Amino acid sequence: MNKWTVAWLPMIALAAAGLLGFGGCQGGDSRDKNPIALGDRVDMAASEELTENAFTKLYQPVEITVSPRVPSYDLPLQAAQATNYADFSQKVDLEAALPLLERQGFAVLPGWTRSEVSDAYETVKSMEVPVFITSDSLLHLYHIQFGNTLKEIEEKQFYAELVELTGLMQDAAQDQYDTLAGDLHEAARRNWAYFTVARKLLEPEAQVPRQVREQVDAELVLIEAHGGAQGSPLFVYEEDYSQYIPRGHYTRSENLQRYFKAMMWYGRIGMLLVGTDMNPAALVDQKTADMQSLQAALIAGALSAETADTTQARQLVRARQIWQRIYEVTAFYVGIADDLTPSQYSQALREVVGTSLRWQVLTEEGTLQKLREQLAAFGAPRIYGGTGQIEIAPPFTPQQLAEVLGLTSGLRFMGQRFIPDSYMMGKLVVPTVGNYTGSGQPFTLVQSAGGPVRGFPRGLDVLSAMGSDRAAKLLEEAGDTAYRGYDEAITQLRAEFAQMPPSAWHKNLYWAWLHSLKALIEPISGEGWPTFMTTPAWQDKSLHGALASWAQLRHDTILYAKQSHTVRTTAMPLPREPVVGYVEPVPELYARLLSLTRMTREGLASLEALDENAAQRLDSLAEILQRLLDMSQKQLANEALTEDDYKFIEDFGQRLEYVVAGVEQEGLETTIVADVHTDGNSGQVLEEATGYLNLMVVAYRLPAGNIVLGAGPVLSYYEFKHPASDRLTDEAWKQLLRDNRAPSRPEWTSSFVATSRD
Repeated sequence: MNKWTVAWLPMIALAAAGLLGFGGCQGGDSRDKNPIALGDRVDMAASEELTENAFTKLYQPVEITVSPRVPSYDLPLQAAQATNYADFSQKVDLEAALPLLERQGFAVLPGWTRSEVSDAYETVKSMEVPVFITSDSLLHLYHIQFGNTLKEIEEKQFYAELVELTGLMQDAAQDQYDTLAGDLHEAARRNWAYFTVARKLLEPEAQVPRQVREQVDAELVLIEAHGGAQGSPLFVYEEDYSQYIPRGHYTRSENLQRYFKAMMWYGRIGMLLVGTDMNPAALVDQKTADMQSLQAALIAGALSAETADTTQARQLVRARQIWQRIYEVTAFYVGIADDLTPSQYSQALREVVGTSLRWQVLTEEGTLQKLREQLAAFGAPRIYGGTGQIEIAPPFTPQQLAEVLGLTSGLRFMGQRFIPDSYMMGKLVVPTVGNYTGSGQPFTLVQSAGGPVRGFPRGLDVLSAMGSDRAAKLLEEAGDTAYRGYDEAITQLRAEFAQMPPSAWHKNLYWAWLHSLKALIEPISGEGWPTFMTTPAWQDKSLHGALASWAQLRHDTILYAKQSHTVRTTAMPLPREPVVGYVEPVPELYARLLSLTRMTREGLASLEALDENAAQRLDSLAEILQRLLDMSQKQLANEALTEDDYKFIEDFGQRLEYVVAGVEQEGLETTIVADVHTDGNSGQVLEEATGYLNLMVVAYRLPAGNIVLGAGPVLSYYEFKHPASDRLTDEAWKQLLRDNRAPSRPEWTSSFVATSRD
């Protein structure tokens, strides 16, 4: 086992200052004859700057003005005050929910086994009770668009393109292997093996060259066994091979499973910058780090080369084009890589050797050190993704995390992406947060070799960091904040994200989705809001909806999002008063979702990644969101909706037909799961999931003055730990639900979820 211990050693700073003594490799007699001209402009370098900022302009905020003037009713409510109580209670069993309904004006009834939103609304309509359109259902509908468009692009375009790209990079590595000598020859051989592993994952029938067969076969055995942390036969340091279990929507076809494993390989495996023979050691020794740095330079040089008009040159240009396309489209969805990219390496190469690169220069004394100094300017990763299975010793400090991140810096061919929630969670576990100071056994507690530590974050941590005081209070009540350094860490995160301008939340679809969820966690203040929205229980319900949607976001991006890791330590007659449906009045959420939906459509169209069916679905969702936005503003102004509006609410299930047209059944269901964090101490992962839909009953006052009970579907949210060796797929999660073996819902949901009296 390749385990290394990190002590007080700022490796990147030492490397950049030249204090680690990295020298050149032994190159031998290189047989390269013609220099590769990088040209005056490196296409990938320019494109990365584009992907960092260009998508922001696609997000056009929808401006709204809200002046709530809805008359309140007194709490506790006498249910019989509702105009339709007698009729409603005959059609919906309210016995278990009545105490909550009367105390706070709404309640959620568990027990449904429905997992498809349009079907749920049709069921409510068939019960002949007023329909209450929920924000949860709209968030789920956007998840369907996000997940399905991404899946279609991956299956119909990216799989074949990744096969082609991998083959081209195999050819380039083989050509370098045949051309170069000495350490460059060996670096090219290792790259040949690296790309051959990916080729076999994509096309199992592909042949493995004898020169790389031993290491390729050994890597493939570990990947297919997905048994956890093992030393990589090709890269020396430990890799978490459990990450290669296809999950999310990638279990739905053979090609998606293959694509998942190959992209996970490209996203996780790094060619490390830092190595040392000093004690304590880095993840690899100096010679290995030098070799991996040569590997990275050979890949970057090949991808950025501008040579004469030869077949090889055209192949390299084609490889660069495919790499750019996959990277840019996925960056639009999830963001840019947290790790160094080939284009950043090519920029650094230009600074060190100029526009004409002769491979032999890389092995000259001092070249790699200068390259490292240039690459240090791009910064270390901000999320620890588990590379090397590093161990740390007490006392735990934030500086240790910085050192860990420095040790993992290096090239990832298609690196996993920086996402803010993984960044938050990585800052809220050991070593940034220290030992446990409380009593009891909170969810976040792990007994490690270094003592009791915060080994797991919670979804509530993310919402707290985004500014939710209610989430912070719930964490405190559960004992999940009783750790040394937690208060300082969460305070810093809240300040960091609070000062971000709105445009920072619009840089890609992932960030903009999170920004939409912020509309749910911002507290309601002032008078004129519907009574059911003014209680702490409604805040909890809103947090719950935000967390359920966040779980779906992580499910959709499980391949690309860089997961955080904890470092190891050691029928009745109609009444005379109106009985009509209602829209959950959260206009800010609908406005942000509308902007997000339009951004999705425009961005995918501009990237030529949008087919006609997906465009029609997004257009239909945008139309619905616009209408819900208009109706919710009317409701808050205490204005009666039109007969056409009420008909729209009643028939909402049918209205969704065009929003989900052509989406396969699995893509419609709410029963999905995603692992979002790995704890190296316990060998467990944090799973975030949504289960069957629940029915929410709400008492709302109409402009006519009467109170009406309505019902609509809401998501159910789960958070639990599970063995890393058995990372859950959607299929396994569905089976747990069917067998009634799902874990309990978070305890704090009892404020609004009724419990059975059976």
